[in-house]
Amino acid sequence: MEKTFMQQFHINWNKVISYIQNNFYIEGQIDLIGIIYLIGIQELGKGKDIFFNKEDKINILHIAICRILEPFGYYLFTGRDKEGWPHYILKNKIPFNQKEQLFLIKKAIIRYMNEENILE
Repeated sequence: MEKTFMQQFHINWNKVISYIQNNFYIEGQIDLIGIIYLIGIQELGKGKDIFFNKEDKINILHIAICRILEPFGYYLFTGRDKEGWPHYILKNKIPFNQKEQLFLIKKAIIRYMNEENILE
């Protein structure tokens, strides 16, 4: 069972990478932070022809992490502010083990892409 789950996980993760490669022009290797940033831009609903400063970019990453981990019970969406930025509160601490965090984030990205009908 574990082996089948991990095989499907790797297949789905490769679908995420393929989608990013086929739909965005990204120089070099696609990294996890870049994927998270794209999700944050998607969730913000802004981004085209807008300049984001360093603080905005950090907030965009935070939005993405909150959004993708919300279905796992780590964050709760509380609404949008007057500028349209989404806000979340932390419900449960995220595991501190780096390997577990990486797996959880990838699993959450796969789930997000499926929920948003981005992956086939």
